[in-house]
Amino acid sequence: MPYKGASQALTDTLGGQVQSFMSSVPSALSQIRAGRLRAIAVTSAKRAQELPDVPTIAESGYRGFEASTWYGLLAPAGTPMTVVARLNVEVNRLLKTAEVRERLAAEGGEVLGGSPEQFASFLKASTSSGDASFRNPVPGRN
Repeated sequence: MPYKGASQALTDTLGGQVQSFMSSVPSALSQIRAGRLRAIAVTSAKRAQELPDVPTIAESGYRGFEASTWYGLLAPAGTPMTVVARLNVEVNRLLKTAEVRERLAAEGGEVLGGSPEQFASFLKASTSSGDASFRNPVPGRN
């Protein structure tokens, strides 16, 4: 059943209207910790730091399936490279602070950071290779 966001899916799962849902770790972590939801698997390539006992989808027998939530900072096309570079330096500086790292880790996030070029490569790779996983999430089915 499609939802416009995690909040309603979470509410309906907790209320028994649906039996399961797929969400990002940060969206569901507090309910998992409270024992109101049971995490079955994570869709990332490796186990979530905040859920070390929860296997990955691949460990559960579905090799080749990987999906993860990520956040990035984007600017309008044509933004001067000097502005992009300055934003990148400042964001990476903040991502290295203990406060930001601890806060993101507590919500199940992993801090990566990097350069605008690395992020552009990531975006290009994720949009060109990830589509097949979502069109055909169960191996062997079309």
